[in-house]
Amino acid sequence: MKEEAERGRSLLAGCFLWALNLIPLSWRIFFFEKLGRFLYALDDRHRRIALRNLALAFPEKGIKEREAIARSAFTNLGRVAAEFTFTPRLSERNIGRYVSFEGLENFHRAREKGKGVLFLTAHYGNWEWMAAAFPLFSGHPSYVVFRPMDSRFLDGVVKRLRTSTGNRSIPKQKAMGQILRLLKGGKTVGILLDQNMAWQEGVFVDFFGEEACTNTGMALLALKTGAAVLPVFNLRGKDGGYRAIIEPEIPLIRTVNKDADVLQNTQLFTQVIERYIRDNPDHWLWVHQRWKTRPWQARRVKGV
Repeated sequence: MKEEAERGRSLLAGCFLWALNLIPLSWRIFFFEKLGRFLYALDDRHRRIALRNLALAFPEKGIKEREAIARSAFTNLGRVAAEFTFTPRLSERNIGRYVSFEGLENFHRAREKGKGVLFLTAHYGNWEWMAAAFPLFSGHPSYVVFRPMDSRFLDGVVKRLRTSTGNRSIPKQKAMGQILRLLKGGKTVGILLDQNMAWQEGVFVDFFGEEACTNTGMALLALKTGAAVLPVFNLRGKDGGYRAIIEPEIPLIRTVNKDADVLQNTQLFTQVIERYIRDNPDHWLWVHQRWKTRPWQARRVKGV
């Protein structure tokens, strides 16, 4: 029964995406960008979160400028939603119309070491298309860590989209063991390192001058396996296309103090994310409560 239900949901997800892709992509982008701007005006909670985050990150900017960034960020989310559903239509033949890649030589050089590759990225630009385009350009699928959605139907739709060009997905819960095995096998794993963590699951690092609780998984994996950490981010051009950039490997800090190494390398990774956000602030997910976990929560529980 469980397998039949799974097949039924998969068939329904496929039919849903097929029907949606009968609508031209340009029409969907137009509609969803308008919807994003509408939600900026209507969704008071997430608008307030975005503006509060922007006030923390850019205290030097005026309120009007921060509002413009937030409005543009909502519009970008609408565009990402429209483009994401088009992912099954992407192929080696047409991908160049939508995404280009720079720095593939950095990936191939890191991969040749045989210790696996960790892609450092964030919810930035159209992160979904960047991931989907990668195997079409490189010929090598990657594994992407994700959090399953509450809705089983929507989770099935999203999984189908994320794997439609050859990538594989790894549920976030208890993913460490699986990722270790993949890296030891020389595989490539992508991790989005820009999300808030509970204080017991991360370390506090500087992010826009504020302490942000950040996942230590990437630092632990890189230090343990020797996998290369490569930043990969995408920028949206004036024509609507995306330019994905794979940077050279980040040299890791290695000392005899493991805890200090984890903290300092996590700080290095976070600095890369901040650099990209500062360059194009409307590309990032400001509606996420990045600074929700505060240092005093950890100190209070620990009795410090």
